[in-house]
Amino acid sequence: MAGAAHLSAAPRDDRPSVFEVLAQDNLMAAVRPAVKHAVRVLAESSPSAFGWLYVYSDELYTVLDYILQRHYLKKYAASFAENFYGLKRTPILPHSSTASQTLPRKEYIGSLACLVILPYIKLKFDQLFERWRQEVADGMHTAQTLLNKLCHAFLAVYPFLHMLWAGAMFWFQLMYVFGKSHYHSPFLWLAGVQLDNLTESDIEAQEKTHMAKSLADFANASLSEKLRFVSRQALTGVAVSLSTGLSVGVFFLQFLEWWYTSDQNTASLTSLPIPEPPRAVHSDMVPNLPSICPLCHRTRTNDTALSVSGYVFCYPCIYNFVKQHGQCPVTGYPVQSSHLVKLYLPDS
Repeated sequence: MAGAAHLSAAPRDDRPSVFEVLAQDNLMAAVRPAVKHAVRVLAESSPSAFGWLYVYSDELYTVLDYILQRHYLKKYAASFAENFYGLKRTPILPHSSTASQTLPRKEYIGSLACLVILPYIKLKFDQLFERWRQEVADGMHTAQTLLNKLCHAFLAVYPFLHMLWAGAMFWFQLMYVFGKSHYHSPFLWLAGVQLDNLTESDIEAQEKTHMAKSLADFANASLSEKLRFVSRQALTGVAVSLSTGLSVGVFFLQFLEWWYTSDQNTASLTSLPIPEPPRAVHSDMVPNLPSICPLCHRTRTNDTALSVSGYVFCYPCIYNFVKQHGQCPVTGYPVQSSHLVKLYLPDS
């Protein structure tokens, strides 16, 4: 009965509206694609220097997100988006430290895991599902091995797990709309916290608490501790500034891209000059005959082109190379399996 007590709770005066909680969710959901877009632009402009950023863009974003969310949870008891919309996290269960402006350790760790770790794991599962589904559609994973059996089992089960998760998200939001739940998301339920509106007293208490604590720690510390304290504060400020600036910058970058690719500012494709072919980093791999695969140096079979460079290979050759190295073997451009384009020639 205690676990379901929140379903019949009366609405609170400081309860955020459904528009506020959904707006802060959508804010963070839009940042990851924007960051990946900015990294892709950098990688395409200079593959040799920034190609690795695109390959590890998910991990890079997760590290930056961890630094950002850790700072805001410690200082404001809220995520970056929640604090932006004037919200805070409070524990559901009574705590001796509930009156303070910080989250208890258990709720702090749970919140950090639900904000950073679980979304990263969900993203990787989604990418794995798409990759294996494409590979099975291409006739791979047919051998009766343990890995292939796990692959087919995963492809059969994961859509139902995804449906259950999406259904749980909808159920929590529906219960929150009708005032039957403290949580609008299962992530908050897992972390054991609820969202409340920040008050003026909360803001004043946060400023006084952190200022007094910082001054007391700095005054009573030794020289080495003072240096570490200053370095830590500087590093935190730089990390938060970079994360916030990157979030704003990528939105501005997408706006500029939309502006310059709009119908009013885009010339006809037929009037544009033919671009130069991509520069071959490994020129010794380029065959003399156009029908030869640059990897196996035999006549191509099952022709497949890389959309980022335009070079054509045998499908098994280029698929295995991209899966292992993550780049074009001729130009060195960063690529993924989704950049493979099969060519169906008239005489094939």
